[in-house]
Amino acid sequence: EVQFVESGGGLVQAGGSLRLSCVASGFSIDDIIIAWFHQAPGKEREGVSCIASGDGKTYYAPPAKTRFTISVDNAKNTAYLEMNDLTPDDTGMYYCAASRAGILWLGAADYENWGQGTQVTVNS
Repeated sequence: EVQFVESGGGLVQAGGSLRLSCVASGFSIDDIIIAWFHQAPGKEREGVSCIASGDGKTYYAPPAKTRFTISVDNAKNTAYLEMNDLTPDDTGMYYCAASRAGILWLGAADYENWGQGTQVTVNS
């Protein structure tokens, strides 16, 4: 199946850190935009950050700007999301997806190859 496979989620105390990974399965991540999305319990899926795999340019949603870092390793066909200073509001499922629209933005409608997600739970 042509999708991302996410991992790295878990249970962490507030103030802690996690590093999420998503590996592309069945396709190359060359010259695409890869984004991480967060879906909190009972809420809509929201964009967190995206990166252009070709030149490494990034974009962050305001809540993620000072605490999260997105990166990509093209040789490993993998993207990462380093999350620091986590709060209970960061709890939820985190998904990876790809856009071939060539624009650094977080509109979910332009993304495809969604993974199954990885669960992050932050205790206060």
